[in-house]
Amino acid sequence: MEMGRKAVVLMVFLLAAIGGSKALSLCNITEEGLMACKPSVTGATPADPTSECCEALAGADLTCLCSYKNSLTLPALGIDPDLAMALPAKCNLTPPSNC
Repeated sequence: MEMGRKAVVLMVFLLAAIGGSKALSLCNITEEGLMACKPSVTGATPADPTSECCEALAGADLTCLCSYKNSLTLPALGIDPDLAMALPAKCNLTPPSNC
């Protein structure tokens, strides 16, 4: 079942990356929210999160997002899991204690 979940997440990210349907979301973050946060979780010199990114995270299911921190999906998409897990704090949000 875990492998199936990873495949679904991978498809959501891939569709978002190539400009798929605007109805896509992950852990209550819309495609626009994912794209707003992408510069903050990729590359050698990631950008500080924008207000749009932080707004998207504020409405996100952070427990759901934390479930991807040890996933192979994020690195496969060029997303640094450590940077992704640091975003809530950078947006003045409190991540779940088990994250």
